[in-house]
Amino acid sequence: MSPAPPETAARGISRRGAIQIGCSGMLGLGLSGLFAARSAAAAQTSVAGHRVRRPKQVVLVFLTGAASHHDTFDMKPEAPAEVRGEFQPIATSVPGIQICEQLPQLAARAHQYALVRSMTHGDNNHLMSTHHVLTGHVQPGAFFDKVASRDDWPCYAAACDLFRPRNDGIPTAVNLPTFLTSGVLTWPGQHAGFLGSRHDPWQIVGDPNKPDFRVGSLQLAEGMEMPRFANRQTLLDELNRQQRGLCETAECRRLTDEQQLAVSVLTSNKLTQAFDLNLESKDVRDRYGRHTYGQSLLLARRLVQVGVPLVQVNMGAVQSWDHHTNIFPTLKRMLPPLDQGVAALIDDLTSLGLLDETLVLMLGEFGRTPKINGVGGKAPGRDHWGPCFSALFAGAGMHGGQVLGRSDKIGAYPVSSPFAPDDLGATVLHLLGVDPAAEIHDRVGRPLQLNRGTVMQGLFSGA
Repeated sequence: MSPAPPETAARGISRRGAIQIGCSGMLGLGLSGLFAARSAAAAQTSVAGHRVRRPKQVVLVFLTGAASHHDTFDMKPEAPAEVRGEFQPIATSVPGIQICEQLPQLAARAHQYALVRSMTHGDNNHLMSTHHVLTGHVQPGAFFDKVASRDDWPCYAAACDLFRPRNDGIPTAVNLPTFLTSGVLTWPGQHAGFLGSRHDPWQIVGDPNKPDFRVGSLQLAEGMEMPRFANRQTLLDELNRQQRGLCETAECRRLTDEQQLAVSVLTSNKLTQAFDLNLESKDVRDRYGRHTYGQSLLLARRLVQVGVPLVQVNMGAVQSWDHHTNIFPTLKRMLPPLDQGVAALIDDLTSLGLLDETLVLMLGEFGRTPKINGVGGKAPGRDHWGPCFSALFAGAGMHGGQVLGRSDKIGAYPVSSPFAPDDLGATVLHLLGVDPAAEIHDRVGRPLQLNRGTVMQGLFSGA
């Protein structure tokens, strides 16, 4: 049975998240199911001949619905009109590399990122392709529009949570500002799949650009002032002390760990302040753009600053970039705020000294067809196309100012260095400090290899 889509709570977090994070359970300190007893995980792993001494953080900018590679990062100005489209390419800060005229700020920063123009897979279905891109693995039992289930492969966040567990109250991963669902369809790849809900990323639902945006369930319950909360903690400590001699089972120790983690979340300003965009200056907020894209990316930067290893930012509601019709007027509206927000994110991470430790990854689940449909009509568009698409990689030791892989003359198929989502997954996991070849177990205990892709070594300087 597929998990039900989260119901949005009044203060900007899914109802499931509110139940997981809020004051509930014994003495208001439950957090049941969110935290398990965890030991420190190894911070080093060796993959593909190079070593991650310190795991990186990842901001995954997901263009849900799949933006056209022809009209963004792999333009074909010499192709026939029905392929090249309406937009013109512009020069970037790197001689010989051109991108769309609708992305001038990213063009000015091309020396800071690498473009891969040869991503490829065999699916043209949104749900199956989203699962593949967000997990690095083909969806188990995949079929057209197979919705999310606990038989799915775990997302990158879940693998990170399994192999690099935390006990400091900072989540391993946060998804924002939307949950990808449409009617009865819940997009797979957004949770831990068969690893179980305890490894799911936190899901924040709400527009950070709204003046009243706040994640209220990360705060103390109304009326729970800090002295009163401290008194409850004292009582809890006494109860735990008296029970210690009688209750040494693993389950009781787990509950105690959950209670202590709840305390660390609720009494620390570190995480709750990260969600308060009002702490940023007006100038900073304006640089990102006063729109959902920009403020969501600013929130992602703030979460990276407090140590969240992976933040996924869904650019728009589900399938926002699925432009079967009216593609060019729609992209004229959508590309400028994306350009502004991602450029500001790269600038901020650079100025804060965080870009070398943080991967900014931007892509959709597939590309768009080379030939524009409805040519000569009022609302031309491009359809789904899995065989070729593009991805942007910045930071985390990536060698900027390069293009890896090449598509053919009409952007239909890779002609060099094809990369599957499996390879993308191996690269993301490697940077997160997780061995892609690590063994995991499904719901009946069968051993499985986490990922079978190959780290994209050409992205790394000195690789």
